[in-house]
Amino acid sequence: MSTKPPLYEQAQALGIQQHQLDQSNAHLDTMLGTLEQMAHDQRSNADLLDSLLAQANDALEGQDLVFVVDADETAMFEHELLATPSDYQATLQPLPMLDVVELDDDANWLDCLAQLDNYAARQGLERAEDPFRGLMTDSQRVMLEKRIKDEFALKAAACDKYDYMIAGTCGLIGGLVDVFFVGVPGKGALGKWADEQTDNAVKGFAKLNGWKGAREGSSEIASAISFLEQKFHINYDHATTHATGGAVKNMSMSNHHVKSLGHSPDLVGLFFSILDQFSNTAHFVDKGKLISIDTKTFELSGSNLVAKVFAGFMNWLGHLFSDMAGSSGGRGKVNAGRGSGIPIPFYSLLQFLNVGAFGQHRQTFSTIAVKVFEAGYDLRHGLAMAIPVLITELLTRMMWVIKQRFYHEQAWRDCIPTAGNPELRRMLLIGHGTLCLVDGTDAALRSGGNIVAFMVRSNLIAWARFGTLAIKELKACYLAGSLDVEAVDEYLDAEYARLLAA
Repeated sequence: MSTKPPLYEQAQALGIQQHQLDQSNAHLDTMLGTLEQMAHDQRSNADLLDSLLAQANDALEGQDLVFVVDADETAMFEHELLATPSDYQATLQPLPMLDVVELDDDANWLDCLAQLDNYAARQGLERAEDPFRGLMTDSQRVMLEKRIKDEFALKAAACDKYDYMIAGTCGLIGGLVDVFFVGVPGKGALGKWADEQTDNAVKGFAKLNGWKGAREGSSEIASAISFLEQKFHINYDHATTHATGGAVKNMSMSNHHVKSLGHSPDLVGLFFSILDQFSNTAHFVDKGKLISIDTKTFELSGSNLVAKVFAGFMNWLGHLFSDMAGSSGGRGKVNAGRGSGIPIPFYSLLQFLNVGAFGQHRQTFSTIAVKVFEAGYDLRHGLAMAIPVLITELLTRMMWVIKQRFYHEQAWRDCIPTAGNPELRRMLLIGHGTLCLVDGTDAALRSGGNIVAFMVRSNLIAWARFGTLAIKELKACYLAGSLDVEAVDEYLDAEYARLLAA
């Protein structure tokens, strides 16, 4: 258990320490005031004595009087003077002792907090509802509130015509890259490049795990995949309907990776993979329903729970690498195709949308999603589709920076392309909207009304990015003038942490 208190408790502690500091300063002020008064009295007495001596000298001046006092008379005078009782009474105003917090050398934060709470009880201090407020002066609070209002209030975009032209052009460039260099899975230049990079990643991962390379005359990628398949064998790798005992309908080598949730390269896939390995089960999605079947006993490596979970994670990751470039049997054949890879993250969840009736055969959206995957719409194609989206994003942000610096003549520090800038947010929406417009138009014209062909040619990554930007823009328009609470909390947490660390 950590002995470091949470941020709120640290602020309470600072508030109590501030009270101690104020008390110490008050004592010091009192002492300084007393010392100054004493110094003033001494100066007054010295001036009075000088005045009396001057008067005595004036009275004796010109009288030609000479006083001769021997040692005995001096001693007698001093004795009589000291023996005379005085009515002077010394007045003492002692300062009260300061209340302190005593800690041992080996005290931790919890001990410190306990002592500070005792101090607060002795001084009658109540726990502040907002302890951070007491750590700032009134002027600091005013400045902070003004800064928060200026920087974190949701504002509507004030784009000019050039902003819209720039954003539209950047989106058009991204759209043209998508149309001419991505296209359908595995056919465009970027698609082939993505397939090649995936093959290299699989071979590199296999080498990290002990693969020595392919035998002479055999396929390297097939050899690497076969090595990973054997090393990272799992219990939920059912490839056909027959293998599931008929529980999952219409499952084949071309679609079992999308139907099996453990093959999804995301948190959903990780959860079901660990669950299946621990419980000796396999989970699939079929026509919007989650199906669980029992499997043979599967023993995870490791002597304790943490080790077994780690082993399950490595099995999941290694098996994904063995499947992302297709199977060893398919890739090892002469003139072999791409093979069936693994789905794009969270794509498997589309199978739960078992609604609608599309196409000539009136199939549901769930069935259409599976057919689109069978056409090669996998993680490799997702990598290719992400490139036009990235080009649009970077071009738009870069052009916004250039315009801010050279057209609006802003300082470089004010040209950081943060997502909170309303004009940049609007430009990104227009840019990705243009990309989606070009992508959707191309898919509609080339699909000939076939829903599967339309989805195969559509850039799901671009539409997902456009959707998130659209939601942000709608939120900003609806809440214009109000504070972005999440951004404020993040900023304040960082500032409080900085204050506490100082």
